[in-house]
Amino acid sequence: MAWWNQITRLVSDPPPSHLFELSEAGIAFAQAKETGFEAFEPGTLAVSPTEDNLLRADAAAAAIARIAADGTGGRKRKPAAVILPDYAARVSVLDFDSFPAAEPEQSALVRFRVKKTIPFDIESAAVSYYVQPHASHGANSKRIEVLAVTVALEVIARYEALFRSTGFHPGVVTTSALAALNLLNQGEGVAVLAKLSGRALTVSVIANNTVKLFRCVALEEASEDEILAVLNPTFAYVEDELTEPVRRLIVCGIPLEIAARVPKKSQPACEVEPLRSRFGAPGPFNAGLLGYLEGAES
Repeated sequence: MAWWNQITRLVSDPPPSHLFELSEAGIAFAQAKETGFEAFEPGTLAVSPTEDNLLRADAAAAAIARIAADGTGGRKRKPAAVILPDYAARVSVLDFDSFPAAEPEQSALVRFRVKKTIPFDIESAAVSYYVQPHASHGANSKRIEVLAVTVALEVIARYEALFRSTGFHPGVVTTSALAALNLLNQGEGVAVLAKLSGRALTVSVIANNTVKLFRCVALEEASEDEILAVLNPTFAYVEDELTEPVRRLIVCGIPLEIAARVPKKSQPACEVEPLRSRFGAPGPFNAGLLGYLEGAES
Protein backbone atom coordinates (compact mmCIF):
# COMPACT_ATOMS: atom_id res chain seq x y z
CA MET A 1 0.00 0.00 0.00
CA ALA A 2 1.47 3.35 -1.07
CA TRP A 3 0.97 5.29 2.14
CA TRP A 4 2.82 8.37 0.86
CA ASN A 5 0.39 8.53 -2.07
CA GLN A 6 -2.83 7.97 -0.15
CA ILE A 7 -2.23 9.79 3.11
CA THR A 8 0.06 12.78 2.96
CA ARG A 9 0.13 14.21 -0.53
CA LEU A 10 -0.19 17.92 0.17
CA VAL A 11 0.25 18.71 -3.52
CA SER A 12 -0.53 16.35 -6.39
CA ASP A 13 2.03 16.32 -9.22
CA PRO A 14 3.68 13.87 -11.64
CA PRO A 15 6.16 11.39 -10.12
CA PRO A 16 9.31 13.31 -9.14
CA SER A 17 12.75 12.73 -10.57
CA HIS A 18 14.44 13.51 -7.25
CA LEU A 19 13.66 12.45 -3.70
CA PHE A 20 14.99 14.07 -0.52
CA GLU A 21 14.64 13.21 3.17
CA LEU A 22 15.69 15.87 5.68
CA SER A 23 16.91 15.44 9.23
CA GLU A 24 19.12 17.31 11.67
CA ALA A 25 21.97 15.03 10.60
CA GLY A 26 21.74 15.82 6.90
CA ILE A 27 19.84 15.03 3.74
CA ALA A 28 19.28 11.59 2.22
CA PHE A 29 18.57 11.58 -1.49
CA ALA A 30 17.64 9.38 -4.43
CA GLN A 31 18.10 10.07 -8.11
CA ALA A 32 17.22 7.38 -10.64
CA LYS A 33 17.12 4.88 -7.74
CA GLU A 34 20.70 5.73 -6.74
CA THR A 35 20.72 6.75 -3.09
CA GLY A 36 23.13 8.69 -0.93
CA PHE A 37 23.50 10.98 2.06
CA GLU A 38 24.95 14.48 2.45
CA ALA A 39 25.75 15.45 6.03
CA PHE A 40 24.82 18.88 7.38
CA GLU A 41 27.14 21.08 9.33
CA PRO A 42 26.08 21.22 13.02
CA GLY A 43 23.33 23.77 13.61
CA THR A 44 22.02 23.73 10.03
CA LEU A 45 18.60 22.30 10.90
CA ALA A 46 16.70 22.06 14.19
CA VAL A 47 13.41 20.17 13.96
CA SER A 48 10.41 21.91 15.50
CA PRO A 49 6.65 21.84 14.82
CA THR A 50 6.26 25.53 15.61
CA GLU A 51 9.38 27.40 14.46
CA ASP A 52 11.51 27.69 11.34
CA ASN A 53 13.55 24.50 11.11
CA LEU A 54 16.22 25.87 8.79
CA LEU A 55 18.67 27.77 10.97
CA ARG A 56 21.23 27.88 8.17
CA ALA A 57 19.30 27.73 4.94
CA ASP A 58 22.45 28.64 3.00
CA ALA A 59 24.29 25.54 4.23
CA ALA A 60 21.29 23.34 3.44
CA ALA A 61 21.02 24.85 -0.04
CA ALA A 62 24.72 24.22 -0.63
CA ALA A 63 24.25 20.56 0.29
CA ILE A 64 21.35 20.23 -2.16
CA ALA A 65 23.43 21.94 -4.87
CA ARG A 66 26.21 19.38 -4.36
CA ILE A 67 23.70 16.54 -4.65
CA ALA A 68 22.23 17.97 -7.84
CA ALA A 69 25.61 18.59 -9.46
CA ASP A 70 24.18 17.37 -12.77
CA GLY A 71 22.60 20.79 -12.95
CA THR A 72 19.23 22.23 -12.02
CA GLY A 73 19.92 25.69 -13.33
CA GLY A 74 17.51 25.57 -16.23
CA ARG A 75 14.41 27.68 -16.40
CA LYS A 76 12.15 24.76 -15.58
CA ARG A 77 12.39 23.42 -12.04
CA LYS A 78 12.76 19.67 -11.57
CA PRO A 79 9.98 17.90 -9.67
CA ALA A 80 11.02 16.61 -6.24
CA ALA A 81 9.46 14.71 -3.37
CA VAL A 82 10.39 16.10 0.03
CA ILE A 83 10.21 13.99 3.18
CA LEU A 84 10.08 16.05 6.37
CA PRO A 85 11.34 14.99 9.80
CA ASP A 86 8.55 13.43 11.84
CA TYR A 87 8.70 15.99 14.63
CA ALA A 88 8.10 18.86 12.17
CA ALA A 89 4.50 17.69 11.70
CA ARG A 90 1.66 16.35 13.78
CA VAL A 91 -0.06 13.11 12.79
CA SER A 92 -3.38 12.24 14.42
CA VAL A 93 -5.70 9.24 14.22
CA LEU A 94 -9.27 10.53 14.50
CA ASP A 95 -12.36 8.38 14.85
CA PHE A 96 -15.91 9.36 13.96
CA ASP A 97 -19.35 7.79 14.24
CA SER A 98 -20.08 9.29 10.81
CA PHE A 99 -18.09 11.33 8.30
CA PRO A 100 -19.45 13.79 5.71
CA ALA A 101 -19.32 12.89 2.03
CA ALA A 102 -18.45 16.39 0.80
CA GLU A 103 -14.76 17.34 0.90
CA PRO A 104 -15.27 20.88 2.31
CA GLU A 105 -17.28 19.48 5.23
CA GLN A 106 -14.71 16.74 5.80
CA SER A 107 -11.87 19.26 5.88
CA ALA A 108 -13.70 21.56 8.29
CA LEU A 109 -14.47 18.65 10.64
CA VAL A 110 -10.88 17.37 10.61
CA ARG A 111 -9.55 20.86 11.31
CA PHE A 112 -11.97 21.24 14.19
CA ARG A 113 -10.86 17.96 15.74
CA VAL A 114 -7.12 18.56 15.47
CA LYS A 115 -7.00 22.24 16.44
CA LYS A 116 -6.82 21.55 20.18
CA THR A 117 -4.09 18.93 19.79
CA ILE A 118 -1.52 20.93 17.82
CA PRO A 119 0.96 23.48 19.23
CA PHE A 120 0.20 26.09 16.54
CA ASP A 121 -2.80 27.94 15.10
CA ILE A 122 -4.98 25.74 12.90
CA GLU A 123 -5.72 28.77 10.72
CA SER A 124 -2.02 28.88 9.82
CA ALA A 125 -1.63 25.19 9.06
CA ALA A 126 -1.62 22.83 6.10
CA VAL A 127 -3.88 19.84 6.79
CA SER A 128 -3.99 16.62 4.80
CA TYR A 129 -6.16 13.66 5.74
CA TYR A 130 -6.98 10.15 4.61
CA VAL A 131 -10.10 8.12 5.38
CA GLN A 132 -8.74 4.69 6.23
CA PRO A 133 -10.39 1.50 4.92
CA HIS A 134 -12.92 0.07 7.31
CA ALA A 135 -11.78 -3.08 9.07
CA SER A 136 -13.42 -4.86 11.98
CA HIS A 137 -10.91 -4.67 14.79
CA GLY A 138 -11.39 -4.00 18.48
CA ALA A 139 -14.22 -2.43 20.41
CA ASN A 140 -14.66 0.55 18.04
CA SER A 141 -14.71 -1.45 14.80
CA LYS A 142 -17.78 0.38 13.45
CA ARG A 143 -16.23 3.81 13.74
CA ILE A 144 -14.66 5.68 10.81
CA GLU A 145 -10.95 6.29 11.29
CA VAL A 146 -9.20 9.22 9.64
CA LEU A 147 -5.46 9.84 9.58
CA ALA A 148 -4.69 13.57 9.63
CA VAL A 149 -1.33 15.27 9.02
CA THR A 150 -0.94 18.87 10.15
CA VAL A 151 2.05 21.13 9.49
CA ALA A 152 2.47 24.80 10.37
CA LEU A 153 2.46 26.86 7.17
CA GLU A 154 5.59 28.72 8.30
CA VAL A 155 7.47 25.44 8.67
CA ILE A 156 6.43 23.85 5.39
CA ALA A 157 6.80 27.10 3.43
CA ARG A 158 10.45 27.41 4.46
CA TYR A 159 11.19 23.84 3.42
CA GLU A 160 9.50 24.37 0.06
CA ALA A 161 11.33 27.67 -0.47
CA LEU A 162 14.64 25.92 0.16
CA PHE A 163 14.05 23.52 -2.72
CA ARG A 164 12.66 26.16 -5.06
CA SER A 165 15.79 28.23 -4.48
CA THR A 166 17.90 25.28 -5.60
CA GLY A 167 16.04 24.55 -8.82
CA PHE A 168 13.40 22.06 -7.64
CA HIS A 169 9.63 22.03 -7.45
CA PRO A 170 8.56 20.24 -4.22
CA GLY A 171 5.37 18.73 -5.55
CA VAL A 172 5.01 15.89 -3.02
CA VAL A 173 5.53 16.46 0.69
CA THR A 174 5.22 13.78 3.37
CA THR A 175 6.84 12.73 6.65
CA SER A 176 9.48 10.10 7.31
CA ALA A 177 7.55 7.58 9.43
CA LEU A 178 4.47 7.67 7.18
CA ALA A 179 6.60 6.97 4.11
CA ALA A 180 8.43 4.23 6.02
CA LEU A 181 5.14 2.37 6.53
CA ASN A 182 5.54 1.14 2.96
CA LEU A 183 8.37 -1.08 4.21
CA LEU A 184 6.12 -3.10 6.50
CA ASN A 185 5.21 -6.53 5.18
CA GLN A 186 1.48 -7.12 5.40
CA GLY A 187 0.63 -9.74 7.97
CA GLU A 188 -2.01 -10.77 10.41
CA GLY A 189 -2.25 -9.27 13.85
CA VAL A 190 -1.00 -6.02 15.31
CA ALA A 191 2.40 -4.57 14.44
CA VAL A 192 4.30 -1.67 16.02
CA LEU A 193 6.87 0.36 14.10
CA ALA A 194 9.26 2.30 16.35
CA LYS A 195 11.68 4.69 14.60
CA LEU A 196 14.29 6.78 16.39
CA SER A 197 15.84 9.68 14.50
CA GLY A 198 18.08 11.83 16.65
CA ARG A 199 15.99 12.46 19.77
CA ALA A 200 12.62 12.05 18.05
CA LEU A 201 10.94 8.69 18.68
CA THR A 202 8.01 7.90 16.39
CA VAL A 203 5.72 4.97 17.19
CA SER A 204 3.01 3.65 14.88
CA VAL A 205 0.50 0.91 15.67
CA ILE A 206 -0.89 -0.87 12.61
CA ALA A 207 -3.68 -3.45 12.55
CA ASN A 208 -5.25 -4.83 9.36
CA ASN A 209 -3.39 -2.23 7.28
CA THR A 210 -4.94 0.55 9.35
CA VAL A 211 -3.01 3.00 11.53
CA LYS A 212 -4.51 2.81 15.02
CA LEU A 213 -2.05 5.01 16.90
CA PHE A 214 0.68 7.43 15.88
CA ARG A 215 2.97 9.24 18.31
CA CYS A 216 6.11 11.32 17.87
CA VAL A 217 7.91 12.24 21.09
CA ALA A 218 11.00 14.40 21.56
CA LEU A 219 13.20 12.63 24.11
CA GLU A 220 15.71 14.36 26.34
CA GLU A 221 18.66 12.06 25.67
CA ALA A 222 17.18 9.15 23.70
CA SER A 223 18.26 6.83 26.49
CA GLU A 224 17.12 3.24 26.95
CA ASP A 225 14.84 4.21 29.84
CA GLU A 226 13.19 6.96 27.77
CA ILE A 227 12.63 4.64 24.82
CA LEU A 228 11.08 1.93 27.00
CA ALA A 229 8.94 4.54 28.76
CA VAL A 230 7.27 5.20 25.41
CA LEU A 231 7.09 1.64 24.11
CA ASN A 232 5.75 -0.05 27.25
CA PRO A 233 2.55 2.07 27.41
CA THR A 234 2.08 1.50 23.68
CA PHE A 235 1.95 -2.24 24.22
CA ALA A 236 -0.49 -1.74 27.10
CA TYR A 237 -2.68 0.42 24.83
CA VAL A 238 -2.83 -2.34 22.23
CA GLU A 239 -3.98 -4.95 24.73
CA ASP A 240 -6.58 -2.61 26.25
CA GLU A 241 -7.98 -1.00 23.10
CA LEU A 242 -7.45 -3.61 20.40
CA THR A 243 -7.99 -6.62 22.69
CA GLU A 244 -5.04 -8.57 21.34
CA PRO A 245 -1.28 -8.51 21.84
CA VAL A 246 1.34 -7.04 19.54
CA ARG A 247 2.59 -9.72 17.15
CA ARG A 248 5.57 -7.82 15.72
CA LEU A 249 7.77 -4.96 16.88
CA ILE A 250 9.73 -3.49 13.96
CA VAL A 251 12.48 -1.04 14.90
CA CYS A 252 14.64 1.47 13.07
CA GLY A 253 17.45 3.34 14.81
CA ILE A 254 16.84 1.40 18.05
CA PRO A 255 19.19 -1.42 19.10
CA LEU A 256 17.44 -4.79 18.96
CA GLU A 257 18.58 -5.67 22.46
CA ILE A 258 16.71 -2.66 23.85
CA ALA A 259 13.57 -3.34 21.82
CA ALA A 260 13.55 -7.00 22.90
CA ARG A 261 13.05 -5.99 26.52
CA VAL A 262 9.57 -4.66 25.81
CA PRO A 263 7.84 -7.87 24.68
CA LYS A 264 9.81 -9.98 27.15
CA LYS A 265 8.23 -7.97 29.92
CA SER A 266 4.68 -7.54 28.63
CA GLN A 267 4.01 -9.69 25.55
CA PRO A 268 6.61 -12.46 25.21
CA ALA A 269 5.10 -13.88 22.01
CA CYS A 270 5.97 -10.71 20.09
CA GLU A 271 8.66 -10.97 17.42
CA VAL A 272 11.29 -8.20 17.32
CA GLU A 273 12.90 -7.42 13.99
CA PRO A 274 14.71 -4.58 12.21
CA LEU A 275 13.03 -2.55 9.49
CA ARG A 276 14.17 -3.84 6.09
CA SER A 277 14.17 -2.58 2.51
CA ARG A 278 15.17 -4.08 -0.81
CA PHE A 279 16.84 -0.75 -1.65
CA GLY A 280 19.28 -0.86 1.27
CA ALA A 281 19.34 -0.86 5.06
CA PRO A 282 16.85 1.67 6.51
CA GLY A 283 18.44 3.90 9.13
CA PRO A 284 17.37 6.84 11.29
CA PHE A 285 17.82 9.34 8.45
CA ASN A 286 16.69 7.48 5.31
CA ALA A 287 13.84 5.14 6.29
CA GLY A 288 11.25 7.46 4.77
CA LEU A 289 13.20 7.74 1.54
CA LEU A 290 13.46 3.97 1.17
CA GLY A 291 9.79 3.62 2.05
CA TYR A 292 8.88 6.14 -0.64
CA LEU A 293 10.89 4.15 -3.19
CA GLU A 294 9.04 1.01 -2.12
CA GLY A 295 5.68 2.72 -2.47
CA ALA A 296 6.57 4.08 -5.90
CA GLU A 297 7.37 0.57 -7.07
CA SER A 298 4.12 -0.96 -5.79
